[in-house]
Order: sequence, then structure tokens, then C-alpha cells
Amino acid sequence: MSAGGHRRCAQVLNEALHEVFAARDDVDLLGEDVLDPYGGAFKVTQGLSDAYPDRVLTTPISEASLFGVAAGMALRGRRPILEIMFGDFVALGFDQIVNGISKFREMYDDQVTVPLVVRTPMGGRRGYGPTHSQSLEKLLLGVPNIVVVAASECHDLRALLVAAVEDERPVFLLENKLMYGRPNRRPEHRHVGEFEVRETGGPYPALTFSATGFSEGSATVVTYGGMLPVVLDAVTELVLEHEIFCEVVALSQLAPPELDPVLESVARTGALVTAEEGTLTGGIGAEIAARVQEAAWSDLRRPVQRVAARDGIVPSARPLEDAMLPSARDVVEAVLVLEAVRS
Repeated sequence: MSAGGHRRCAQVLNEALHEVFAARDDVDLLGEDVLDPYGGAFKVTQGLSDAYPDRVLTTPISEASLFGVAAGMALRGRRPILEIMFGDFVALGFDQIVNGISKFREMYDDQVTVPLVVRTPMGGRRGYGPTHSQSLEKLLLGVPNIVVVAASECHDLRALLVAAVEDERPVFLLENKLMYGRPNRRPEHRHVGEFEVRETGGPYPALTFSATGFSEGSATVVTYGGMLPVVLDAVTELVLEHEIFCEVVALSQLAPPELDPVLESVARTGALVTAEEGTLTGGIGAEIAARVQEAAWSDLRRPVQRVAARDGIVPSARPLEDAMLPSARDVVEAVLVLEAVRS
């Protein structure tokens, strides 16, 4: 057990996979190095190949082929879970994703479905360098007919995985690398630490955090995935050092966009900051900002601030990687800019 009695996120995901395999005989797992005793690069698939040898397929290094095989299995009535070892390699399957997986259901007049799940780790902060550290979820955001879900250490990881397997649509379940070794900090008595938490319904819920019982707030910070602990550190610093209180909305469903909790929070605070680990230009924060502006322009009383990685490749050297990727200090400074505009 982890500190505080919480299981590590990798353990929760592994247990959820075992639960899904036990409950359904139409689920298969495909991926590189997923066989025991290795059990995947981040050990999330450990034990599955020993327990279900006919339903766990270790594969060559050929991501484009893996997406095609998984799509074919889904079209034939299976529910494949495809593990892409690093999220960077999703790019190798883009033709299959954009011109096949996302289109089959409409092309064949709703007579087929493609209920596959793609699990993959995204993000940096581990010194893995330019091709193993990217956050490429924004590239998936513009593909119609797929679901993009970002897990965080405070979401119900078991429920997210089960919902993804049961979904009739193709689902990309993004798992931040640092999250794997951290406790799954689910709200207890509607709190995570000093923050009160509200959770939306639906299969892929959003979490909204407030240190004031949702009674006041200077800004809404919208984030997801591995940026959530960074943002929570930032808003804690804002309270302790500046007596500025913010609400934090942690999305899980990135596409199709689910912005009701964002709009509800912005209606209370009147200001918006977006925080993502991917690069700034064309990022998810830009899409959120545009949609909030369209839907609730009268609630925004100050300019939207965006926090993201600097445009460029992720360096291998840890000090340079830290300088490129967004930090809690970046979030603090974005909120302070809004405070300066207000004053």
C-alpha cells in the first residue's frame, strides 16, 4: 500500500484490467513487451498473459499494423485493448486512426462499430528525450468520432478503464507517466487534502476543486492528466503566499469536449487559465479558451491566460526539460497576471 493507504495508479489500472478480462471473454490485449514476466514498460499489464494466454498478444514493433489489427478485431466483434508503449508512437498509426478507425461507423451507415481502447502513456519529466516525452493529445482532438480521455491521479482509474472498454466508440485512454508510481488520490468525504471536490456524472467525469467551499474564487484553472498535481501545488502556493483563491477543473474527457463544469466555474470566478503539458501553439487550452469565449463571453472579465510547454522538442537533459515544460510557477504567474489586470 502507498502512503495514506492509497494504491499506486499503476496497481489500480492493472487490477482494473484483470477485472475486465475476468468479466468479459471478448476482451483482448495487444502490445509490445506485454507478456509476463515483463508485463509492459510500466508494468500495467503484469499477470494478464499468465492468466489469459490466448487473449494477450505480444507484437512486433509496428504501430501502424497494430492499429489496423485492433480495428479489424473490433469490427469482428472483439473489444481489443491496444497498449502503445509510448504516446509519441501514436503518430505512426495516424492513417489508421484518421482514415479508418474514426470513419468506419459512418462510412457503413452505422452498421458497424469500432469499440477499441488505446491505452498509452503521455508526458515527460523523466528525462526520456525528444521522442519519448511528448504530450500529443492535441493531435487527436481534431479527429471526429473518437473519444479522448485523460486519466489523472485523482480520477477513478478503474471506472475510466471499464467505461472505455464498454464504450461503443474508439477510446484513447491517456495515462501520464509520472502518475503510474503515485497514489490514486480519490476524494475522501468529497475532499482531496484541503480541497473540496465536486465530481460530475457520466462515464468520463470532471473534478472541480475549491479551497473555499465554492464560495469565492479569483480564477478558474482548467487542466487534465499529469498537470493536475502541478496545478494543485500552484493554487496552494497562491493561497499561502498571496491569499488568492482559485478553482481547479480537472477534465477527463477531452474529446468530444465536455465544458459544462468549466462554464459553471467561470461563471463564479470570471477568469480562466488553461494548463497543459503539451506545446502551446494549437493546444487544447486554445480550444477551451475559444469555446468558453463563445459560450460565456459575458462571464469573462479578464483575458484568458494559457500555460503550456514551450514550442520545441523536449530536451533529454533534465534541467533543460524542466525549463521547457510548464511548472507550478508558470501557473502562479498566469494567475498573478489576471490579478494585476483586475487591480
